[in-house]
Amino acid sequence: MESKSIALDGPSGAGKSTLAKMSAKRFGLVYVDTGAMYRAVGCYALGKNIPTDDWERVTELLPEIELEIKFISGEQRIYCNGEDYSETIRRPEASMAASNVSAIPAVRAFLLDLQRDFGRRHSIVMDGRDIGTVIFPDAGIKIFLTATSDDRARRRYEEQIAKDFDVDYNTVLADIIRRDENDSSRATAPLKPADDAIILDTTGNDVEKSFKEIYSICMDNCK
Repeated sequence: MESKSIALDGPSGAGKSTLAKMSAKRFGLVYVDTGAMYRAVGCYALGKNIPTDDWERVTELLPEIELEIKFISGEQRIYCNGEDYSETIRRPEASMAASNVSAIPAVRAFLLDLQRDFGRRHSIVMDGRDIGTVIFPDAGIKIFLTATSDDRARRRYEEQIAKDFDVDYNTVLADIIRRDENDSSRATAPLKPADDAIILDTTGNDVEKSFKEIYSICMDNCK
């Protein structure tokens, strides 16, 4: 496939990050995980004991936050004020923190230039919730991943158990459902597919099957 930018959107637990990394490697593109940026802001607020749904207080924190993305041995790492947050942002509480801060217009504006700058400087695969609608509406290929809430919760539960996090399935499912509602109903850049996005339902798929479907979409739509 000719090198170009791919926007990969979808709800929590749809497999965006894993499939975006695989796509970037296969097509020789740079992978950018926008969710990691929101998680870093959310985790920074949690570290300051500030509720992540307190718009005013989170907004007041932004001037003291400096985010940097580095690629080390082919892996994306995110740093907040010089501290490696790459593991911190994968803890269970980071997901809802990211959802809360992503609803804050000032946070989205704060991260917009950073996200777009990567797109200007690289041919990328960028995943998130508003890549095809807001961040890169001119992306060459736009894919919107989806799956049932039960299927996404199962994947997230298995992922967190593998990392030795103390979680239970029902809590993970409740968090998935709550985050879907938060992300879809927010006033600023709500979760929704771009008008020209290709919808891919990955319910019941293993990661290899989902990647084959993405690969086929990209090859069918490359120019």
